[in-house]
Amino acid sequence: MGKYLAIFNGAASEEQKDAISPEQQQAFMAAWGEWAQNHASALTDPGAPLFAKRVVTSDGDTEFTDSKTAYAIVEADSHDTAVAIFAKHPHLTLMAGNSIEVIECPSLPV
Repeated sequence: MGKYLAIFNGAASEEQKDAISPEQQQAFMAAWGEWAQNHASALTDPGAPLFAKRVVTSDGDTEFTDSKTAYAIVEADSHDTAVAIFAKHPHLTLMAGNSIEVIECPSLPV
């Protein structure tokens, strides 16, 4: 069983985000909840939104913005299985151009 990190990328502009009605937002959150319930056995961390962002270097840190909007972590038998878990996620249909990166997180060698 492997661990996989999913990073959700949003394609919406601020104007497009503002145009999402409360009803659309509620339907989206309900669909997300249903997706999470359907995959509860695989979700080791259902994730959360990604807000205040800072990058740290040897010279210090600075705030930044990017398209990453949320994360989740699943356990699956293979990378393909993990990808299949996210293939029908409602995030992908909320806005044209949305995507989900599914990244393998192997265990460290002992």
